[in-house]
Amino acid sequence: MPATRMTHDEAQPEAVALFVSDVHLQPGLPKTTAAFLDWLQRHARSARQLYLLGDMFEYWAGDDDLFDPYHQRIIGALKEVSVAGTEVFWIAGNRDFLVGPEFAKTAGLSVLPEPHLLTIAGKRIALLHGDAQCTDDTAYMAFREQVRNPAWQQEFLAMPLQKRKAIINGMRSGSKEAARMKPAQIMDVNPQAVRSVFDATGADYLIHGHTHRPARHEAKATGEVRYVLPDWDCDASPPRGGWIAVDGAGTVSRHDLDGKRL
Repeated sequence: MPATRMTHDEAQPEAVALFVSDVHLQPGLPKTTAAFLDWLQRHARSARQLYLLGDMFEYWAGDDDLFDPYHQRIIGALKEVSVAGTEVFWIAGNRDFLVGPEFAKTAGLSVLPEPHLLTIAGKRIALLHGDAQCTDDTAYMAFREQVRNPAWQQEFLAMPLQKRKAIINGMRSGSKEAARMKPAQIMDVNPQAVRSVFDATGADYLIHGHTHRPARHEAKATGEVRYVLPDWDCDASPPRGGWIAVDGAGTVSRHDLDGKRL
């Protein structure tokens, strides 16, 4: 299948860090799952660091769902990457913000707050999922504030797992219906919210996902660059997906599913 036939460019420099988000892993997308597992083997294991920037799962109901066979398959693959010597980091998305310490320990990864700032070859790179910057969507921002509250999370996680899954599935259906009714522009990041991240971090680059609008945006006046990661859906036609790499010189490159530079 073309979506999983991933090859390195002949002259591609060694990646210091790889970035991916919005894979939306779920049993109902077997080609997407296969493509991501293949990507971990072919690409992530050769990088020094791997950053998973949210919505890696379609949803995460809590760490007591670790032993689901599908989840075990994904977690085992992430652990293999970590054991092979790649540092693996996680920033929560709007669908998997309930990932907790047990998941992190079992998968061999570290959970990061956002924004997270790293420096490669003197370049300061700020990392986000991206949903917190969609401030024009006031209904979503109110929902986000509610579910990110520790007290709400504690109460929710105290419910039986199957009840939590039923609630989440209901939320997902409602979210899809609400999204159809919203103007497209309010579901993108707000320019001032993005500006605030650059100001707060002093970053040269910003990398995020969430919006499913992969692109490179450069501020002409300052030279700051915002990179947006693609979502993955290899079960669609044509398949979607890709990632970002930063090499030892601090050069940022965008890659499609086959590993070709965009």
